[in-house]
Amino acid sequence: MAEQTQRRIRVGIDTGGTFTDVVALDEETGELVTTKTPSTPGNPADGFIAGIEKILGVMGAAGDDVTAVCHGTTVATNKLLEGKVGRLGFITTEGYEFMLEIARQAVPDGYGNSYFWVKPPRIVPADHVRTVGGRMDFEGNVIRPFDESGAVAAARWLRERGITTIGVCFLHSYANDEHELAMREVLTREHPEAVVSISSEVLREYREYERSMTTLVDAAVKPDVSRYVSSISSRLRAMWQPERSEIRAVGGVHGGARVPRSAWAPSRGAGSGGLHGGAKPSRGFYVMKSNGGVLSADEVVHQPITTVLSGPAAGALGAALIARRAGFDKVLTCDGGGTSTDVSVVLDGEPTLTTEGSVGAYPSKIPMIDVVTVGAGGGSIARVSPEGSLKVGPQSAGVDPGPLCYAQGGTEPTITDAHLVLGRIPPHLLGGEIPLDVEAARRGIRELAERLGLDEQRCATGILEISAWNQANALRQVSVKRGLDVRDFVLTTFGGSGSLLACRLVDVLDLAGVVVPQNPGNVSAFGLLTVDVRNDYVQTHVARHAGLDHGGVERVFDELTAKAAAALDTEGFPREQHEYARTVDLRYVGQAYEVRVPARPGRVDEAYATAVADRFHEAHRQLYGYDFRGDPRQQVEWVNLRVTGVGPITRPELREVPTRDGTALAPRSTRGVCFDADAGSVTTDVYWRPDLRAGDTLSGPAIVEEFGSTVPVHPGFTVRVDAFGNLVVTKEA
Repeated sequence: MAEQTQRRIRVGIDTGGTFTDVVALDEETGELVTTKTPSTPGNPADGFIAGIEKILGVMGAAGDDVTAVCHGTTVATNKLLEGKVGRLGFITTEGYEFMLEIARQAVPDGYGNSYFWVKPPRIVPADHVRTVGGRMDFEGNVIRPFDESGAVAAARWLRERGITTIGVCFLHSYANDEHELAMREVLTREHPEAVVSISSEVLREYREYERSMTTLVDAAVKPDVSRYVSSISSRLRAMWQPERSEIRAVGGVHGGARVPRSAWAPSRGAGSGGLHGGAKPSRGFYVMKSNGGVLSADEVVHQPITTVLSGPAAGALGAALIARRAGFDKVLTCDGGGTSTDVSVVLDGEPTLTTEGSVGAYPSKIPMIDVVTVGAGGGSIARVSPEGSLKVGPQSAGVDPGPLCYAQGGTEPTITDAHLVLGRIPPHLLGGEIPLDVEAARRGIRELAERLGLDEQRCATGILEISAWNQANALRQVSVKRGLDVRDFVLTTFGGSGSLLACRLVDVLDLAGVVVPQNPGNVSAFGLLTVDVRNDYVQTHVARHAGLDHGGVERVFDELTAKAAAALDTEGFPREQHEYARTVDLRYVGQAYEVRVPARPGRVDEAYATAVADRFHEAHRQLYGYDFRGDPRQQVEWVNLRVTGVGPITRPELREVPTRDGTALAPRSTRGVCFDADAGSVTTDVYWRPDLRAGDTLSGPAIVEEFGSTVPVHPGFTVRVDAFGNLVVTKEA
């Protein structure tokens, strides 16, 4: 009997608040297969494994056929959003014990609905802060030696009080990490059970408050991320090769939990398998990072803060690739889930990056895709505000108990219930796998309508109108507030609920149109199959442009590139596959914040520096409407130098879909749908998306349904199916 050929399958799996989305790529045939399974908030690893088992069943494949799994996780995100950071300790330079209390003078969202603003809870209470003597200057010179006896006392004090998660940030350690390394050695000796993060490894960049907060966030999520990754890795190991080596503990200051080791990363050298390709498959488990790249699981536990926007980043990347192939370079993305909606901007096929992000109340100054999240997901709850008006979100029913129509104990109407009552979604989800209780949704909407003095349809359309404006405001935040004209953009909608309000967003924002990809509910999981391995490195190097030491800048770039190369070596990429990208943060002298611009590879000389400064002037004008090019009174200042190391992967190809063979396009059914409360319900054709072919055109009112999502096409809108099967929705003249 001939030996069966082993297949090569890469899996992308994104865990959301309601569903776990799975996409698998057969690397030999190029076939893409998608599916969904309910998420399991109590133990997300259960939904993860269930999703893999389900898609392997659909493909008729075995666990050993899987060569790589790329995962977008919300473990770190949810911990921070819920404010459950645990008991943290903080060790800093003597005299700076109130750094976290002073924080920054900023009032989020104005004053909201209150006349006073109360500072949010401190990530570390003042009585858990310890200081240690010793001091560096901004150039890294030792002004006062490290006080080892004080360090020992601080470590013992934290140990005696059972504080086992600790962040360390000493003044100017971005320039010289000697004292922080010495502090970690003391903690290793005196408090070996502690989980420790030091700022010189988390963020080698100036601004002590932001660096301290980023380091503490890293420490706070490290235990949970480590446990989660370890749980999934052990279950993948059982699915893959039972004889593979044991997971070894990364003990003490490195994490204190069992995490996967190099057996789960691709072996070094060309053609090693995993994400790299090659003839002999190996096994790789990778986790999505906020910067738009992935990292092997055994490395990500040492950099857990890099996963704080793991899922939304994958969606933005998947949408960017789809829109670029469809011929659109200026794209806004709208990822609608069960709990929230994430939006971002894509220029020339690449999502924009920022280092000024935050998760919940905690700033995290790491490179991340510029994503804005608003509480307008399918499970967002509609209720009467204290002032007596209709309010939608940000509270969500999630998957448990879920919307009223889930019939799992939900007690308040949600956005999904409003869509169902208006007929905009079918009375089931996932192609009929999950039936919906229409009457339960109608009762909830009716009760809310009576409290507001509205009829049922006006209440439901009001819920959706508020949701649409919430999403529109988020889209303005990533476009108009970044100096971009929103009218120049098309919107790519995805996620289970992302396309439900597409037509209304075109009206509100005057967008050029909307692109709805195939299988929009799985775009985030698809994005996980398109991402490279990426590592970011930064070094503060403040210098005025007029007196810039070109050789010094080049030395810093070389040092950062060497670090990036070593990380890619660890990930198994041969040197000939390495790619490096440079960027520089610049500002005008006296400004408080910088603008990041690209810098080409090559020798740093006068011409090189001038080209970088020219890009800064252009970027400043685009963002703020002015620049000081040619004004001798306004000098340019270099602040941070950055290098990104990239290990490229082979991306899946988007295939063209067939054109119609002469048969007429016909709806599968009709139902009453309300697009406007004044017009009431109208009989509307319902089309099954797999029946559509390239070149097909539909005019609203119409409904386009598929396995994981629905697109309501309002009157006055037209849908065209492009060559790749995308729905291109535009408003008629």
